[in-house]
Amino acid sequence: MTKRLIPSPLNGNRADVITELISEMQSRIIVNLRIERRKPFTTRCAYLWTKIFQQKKKPSASEVLTSYLLQTGEPPWTSYFVRYADVVNDQRGMSHFNWPAGNSNYHVLRTGCFPYIKYHCSKRPAQDLSGEDRFFKAIKILNLGIPTLMYGLAATQLIRHREIVKTPQGDVTIYFLLPEDKGSPH
Repeated sequence: MTKRLIPSPLNGNRADVITELISEMQSRIIVNLRIERRKPFTTRCAYLWTKIFQQKKKPSASEVLTSYLLQTGEPPWTSYFVRYADVVNDQRGMSHFNWPAGNSNYHVLRTGCFPYIKYHCSKRPAQDLSGEDRFFKAIKILNLGIPTLMYGLAATQLIRHREIVKTPQGDVTIYFLLPEDKGSPH
């Protein structure tokens, strides 16, 4: 950038000098604004591409379920939330089902309540739960999922406890409305 000589008030009219200074300052401001606007855009694009290419593999929801049940020593029951964003939802469409973990079998009630997936697990012998599974699916469809959405949104404000579950794919945080007594039958 070449250095321009600022006209002296002695060489010209004072109003001309002020007008020229103002136009010089305005052109610098406009140039600087254009440069500043470009920086965040290019930074955001670079960040987006970095995020896309460096995404870690998320564990499946079933992997988190099994890991948590084994990590807590196969409790008689548990009830927790896991965020959709933290897991791969491989149990989509399953509402009430048997789930083996270690030496135990669990009856699992599962529902998607955005932004979470809610699990309620009770240790029980395996049995045919297909009728109950169809019943719970029908209720969710008839209600258009509105109650489960409201439950999920309310849970964002009601969650008071969290724990880390260690999985082969990495750690996942699960959430509880209240801390659980792991050995209690109720």
